[in-house]
Amino acid sequence: MSTDPWGRVDDDGTVYVKTAEGERVVGSWQAGAPEEALGYFHRKYEALVTEVQLLEQRVRTTDLAPAQAEQGIQRLREAVTDAHAVGDLDALIRRLDSLSGVIGKRREEIKAAREHARGESREIKERIVAEAERIATEETHWKNGGERLRQLVEEWKAAERIDRPTETALWKRLSSARNAFTKRRKAYFATLEDQREQARADKESLVAEAEAMAGSTDWGETAAAYRDLMRRWKSAGRAAREAEEGLWTRFKGAQDTFFTARSAVFAERDEEMREHAEAKEQLLLEAERLMPVKDVRQTRQQLRSVQERWEAIGPVPRDSRDRLEGRLRKIEEAVRGAEDKEWRRTNPEARARAEGTVAQLRTSIEQLEKRLDKARAAGRDKDVKDAEDALSARRAWLEEAERTLAEFS
Repeated sequence: MSTDPWGRVDDDGTVYVKTAEGERVVGSWQAGAPEEALGYFHRKYEALVTEVQLLEQRVRTTDLAPAQAEQGIQRLREAVTDAHAVGDLDALIRRLDSLSGVIGKRREEIKAAREHARGESREIKERIVAEAERIATEETHWKNGGERLRQLVEEWKAAERIDRPTETALWKRLSSARNAFTKRRKAYFATLEDQREQARADKESLVAEAEAMAGSTDWGETAAAYRDLMRRWKSAGRAAREAEEGLWTRFKGAQDTFFTARSAVFAERDEEMREHAEAKEQLLLEAERLMPVKDVRQTRQQLRSVQERWEAIGPVPRDSRDRLEGRLRKIEEAVRGAEDKEWRRTNPEARARAEGTVAQLRTSIEQLEKRLDKARAAGRDKDVKDAEDALSARRAWLEEAERTLAEFS
């Protein structure tokens, strides 16, 4: 009989393996020495060891799924339990038990990770639904809103699935939001179509008014009417593109007809007014030769002739009107000033008042001079000073009064 720590070969060639539960037969050997038999069954054991090692390596170094790993462990456990091999089979079972513990821990980690991912996915989907509901009720940029809703659906599909009840409820809200947005968009465009039709009708009426006025020669009133039509056109809203373009072409054509005709008339009028300006320039030269005024009456007659011809010439361009009228106004003011001066000089009442003022001041001065002499003689310094101050003022007044009187000479 041949033995080793893990098995033995009986005298009749029966091969046994030793386990914690006792010995069991793993085979028989009739062809050679017992050592050869043990060697053969040891090699079978080593093959099992290799399989266990490979499984351990896959579990610890790859992302082998727990279920697949458990299948491998179960298969090897059955193979080791019923193995026709000689070796420490109990040790292999313990290694497989230990590996089951590793797989159990990994399963818990995967479960926790999955729960975490589902929680994140739930947050993502709740955010998606909230944004979709906001778009459904607030968004008025229809193209952007529709495109964003399509993106949200793709984001939903890319997110992890969550528990069925929550998934179903959130998806229902997302679908409702999309439907609400679509209905609101359709309603808007239906209303917009009505508005465009109303705008088309309003602008048809405006075009008719514009075309009716195109031949008017009432330049001021018609130009104001066209400005009012333009204001009403802008406030009428837009019709459909094709109708809008056609109506605008007619509307602008009517305006262009009127304003082109007005521009031609105004150009002719401007040319005429430039001729008026040149004529008034010549009149001004004639009027300016009247300065300075020597004979007031003759100058007034000549100026009146200039003024009459000035009015007969007619209007001048706006950009030269103020300059020309300013030059004439200076001449008129100079003549008027000369007339006022002449009137003051020849007014007998004014002359009499001036003579009376001069006489009164001279008398007053004579009295003050006598008072001054008496004060000096008496040594009354205060009275001297008062008399001198009064004399100074009266003499200044007399000088002014004499100049006024001289103007009447």
